[in-house]
Amino acid sequence: MADPAGSAVEEFVAVMRRLRAECPWKAEQTHRSLVRYLLEETAETVEAIDAGEVSGDWSHLAEELGDVLLQVVFHAAIAEERGEFDLDDVARGITTKMRRRNPHVFGETPSADLDAAAVNDLWQKMKAREGKPAGAVEAGDSLPAGLSALLYADKVLDRLDRSGRPVTLDAASADLGERLLALVAEARTAGVDPEQALRDAVRARS
Repeated sequence: MADPAGSAVEEFVAVMRRLRAECPWKAEQTHRSLVRYLLEETAETVEAIDAGEVSGDWSHLAEELGDVLLQVVFHAAIAEERGEFDLDDVARGITTKMRRRNPHVFGETPSADLDAAAVNDLWQKMKAREGKPAGAVEAGDSLPAGLSALLYADKVLDRLDRSGRPVTLDAASADLGERLLALVAEARTAGVDPEQALRDAVRARS
């Protein structure tokens, strides 16, 4: 019989607590020192997804997701020691957010009639109600500095569109940045993720 739901996660949390107590390297890590590993594991997870799409073998993704989970639990263990929050707080927080931002599923009058685009619009409206900029102030506000240029451009163009301030771009401009931004806008119109499209094109030639 399979383990009860959550028992494997609970065991892993216990393992991380012991490692923090008994492993010198893990004991000296901080939120800041772990940033590079979170970035590395995220990049490796993306690679595993790309590889799985080609091979149909998703076992490597399961391994990489485990490494990402390690980072989440590691940060939670550090915070728990400081009396700031623990993994349960993290889970409760994201559960509350998912319920709040998905009223079409969890609301008093759920709706199954929305398509993916309508759900995304609803999500953005919920974020705006929470005081998160969605083009109301500056289109780039609150976006992480570590975003790739393609993803940053995609998100800014989306926020500008939603705020009623769409930009006009010249795909034939002499400025390379303007042409790149125009390509991102073209991808948005076509419903294509520009980041993934470029990654696929590079992979096909490498």
